Amino acid sequence: MDSVKVDKLTKVLKYTELIFFTAVILYFGKPLFIPAFFGLFIAIISYPVCKWLEVRGWPRSVSIGLVIAIFISVFFTLIWLLLMQADVFIQEIPLAVAKLKNNLPALQEWMYRKFGLQVSVQDQWLNELSTKTQSELMSMLRSSLSATISTVFGLILMPIYAALLLYHRETLVEYLEFVLGKRYNIELHTILQQITYTYFHFVRGTFFVYIIVGTLNSAGLYLLGIENAILYGMLVAFMTIIPYVGIIISSLLPISIALITKDSIWYSVGIVLVFSFVQYLEANVIFPRVVGAQLKVSTLAMMVAIILGTILWGVAGMILFIPFVAIMKIISDHIDDWKPLNILLSRSEPQK
Repeated sequence: MDSVKVDKLTKVLKYTELIFFTAVILYFGKPLFIPAFFGLFIAIISYPVCKWLEVRGWPRSVSIGLVIAIFISVFFTLIWLLLMQADVFIQEIPLAVAKLKNNLPALQEWMYRKFGLQVSVQDQWLNELSTKTQSELMSMLRSSLSATISTVFGLILMPIYAALLLYHRETLVEYLEFVLGKRYNIELHTILQQITYTYFHFVRGTFFVYIIVGTLNSAGLYLLGIENAILYGMLVAFMTIIPYVGIIISSLLPISIALITKDSIWYSVGIVLVFSFVQYLEANVIFPRVVGAQLKVSTLAMMVAIILGTILWGVAGMILFIPFVAIMKIISDHIDDWKPLNILLSRSEPQK
C-alpha cells in the first residue's frame, strides 16, 4: 500500500474517531449542553437588540435584563395559554364523555355492519384498551414528572447562560481570536456576524412554518365545518413550540368541541386525522424546506440534522441541531479545508 492511500486511510480514521467521540460526549453531556446551547441560542438572537439599546446609551446590564425579561414573558405567556386550554378542556370532559357514550352504540353497529365485528368483541377490545391506556398513562405521568423537574432546572439555567454570554461577549471573542490565531482573524469575525443573522433567519423561518401549519389546520377544520376554525388552527400551530404537550392539549379543545356540538363522532376523528397529516407534513416537508431555504441549507442536511438531534438529545436536539448545521455551513463557506462538507450542506439546484 503506497503512502497516498495510507494518508487517506489515516485521515478517514481520524475523522471517524472525531465524529464518534463527539457523538458520545454530546449524548452523555446533554444535561450540561442542552441548557447551555439554548442559552447561546437566546444570546445570539438577543444580541442585535442589546447592541441597538447599548448604542443608544442603555447600560449593558439593563439592556440584557430587558431582552431576557421579554423572552421569559413570551415563554410564560405560552404556558398560561396552555393551562387555560387545559382548564377549558377539563370543564368540558363530562359533556364530551356523555356525547361519546351516546354515539358509541351507533359506531359499534357501523363496525359490525362494515367489518363483521361482534359488539361483545368490540366491548372486550375497549376494556383492554382502557386498562392498557390507564397503565401507560400512569407510567407517562411518572416519567413526565421526572422530566419536568429536570426541565425546570434547565429552564432556570437557560436565561442565566444567555445573560452571561451577552455580558462577557468580548471576552469570548478574544478567547476565540487567541485560540485560532491571526490566520483566521478576519474569517472569525465574518463567521460570527453571519451566525447572528443565520439565527435571525432561523427564527423567521420557524415563524413562517407556524403560519403555514396554522393555515393548513384552519383549512382542514373549516372543511369539517368546525366553528372558529382559524382560531383553533392557528392556536394548535403556535402551541407546537412546546413539544408534544403543546399540540396534544391544544388539539383536545377542538376535538372536545366537535364531540359536544356535532351529531357524529366522525367529526372528531376527522380533526385528529387533519392534525396528524399536517404534523407529518410539517416535520418531513414544510419545516425542512422552509427553514432550510431561510438558512440556505439543503433539505437532506436538515433531515439528517433532525434525525441525529432526536437520537442524541430528543426534542431539544430537533430544535438545536438545525442551527448547528447552518453554523457548520457558514464555517465551511470560509474555510477551504471544509469545502467538501460545504458541498453537502449547501442548498443548490440539482445537476442535469
